[in-house]
Amino acid sequence: MTDLTLILAEGAAEPTAFGLNATVWVSIAMLVFLGILVWKGVPGAIAAMLDKRIAEISRQLNEAEQLRLDAESLKAEYEAKLADAAKEAEEMRARADAEAEALVAKAKADATALIARRKQIAEERIAAAEANALAEVRTAAAKAATEAAAKLIADKHDAAADKALVDQAIASVAKG
Repeated sequence: MTDLTLILAEGAAEPTAFGLNATVWVSIAMLVFLGILVWKGVPGAIAAMLDKRIAEISRQLNEAEQLRLDAESLKAEYEAKLADAAKEAEEMRARADAEAEALVAKAKADATALIARRKQIAEERIAAAEANALAEVRTAAAKAATEAAAKLIADKHDAAADKALVDQAIASVAKG
């Protein structure tokens, strides 16, 4: 069998039709096929299909770009809101610190005022107690002096001296 293929390969001539070999016939068929495709408008249909696909891809790219811009806008908006919230939180903390300091200062002032009032009340009570004690001492001294004078008068005056004093008092009343 190998001998047969060798014999055919050595002496065989290439087949031809109308003097044209197979390569030429395939080329002619291809040209006819391409001509039919051009005549039927296939390249235009392919171009229209590709244009349609290009337009769809372009639309999708534009939509994606718009979505990206929207996302960046939202991101910037939320970053601004976050910065505002952080600033507001810092202001609230500063106000709270100031209020706390004011409350501490007010509490110190109130405590100082309370201490001063209580000291003044204590001093007033001490002064009142001293005045009361002084009045009691004066009352006791006056009572003791009265009792001593009454005893001295009772010891040194008798009924005759009392009669003379009463007559003198009556005379002074009668003159007046």
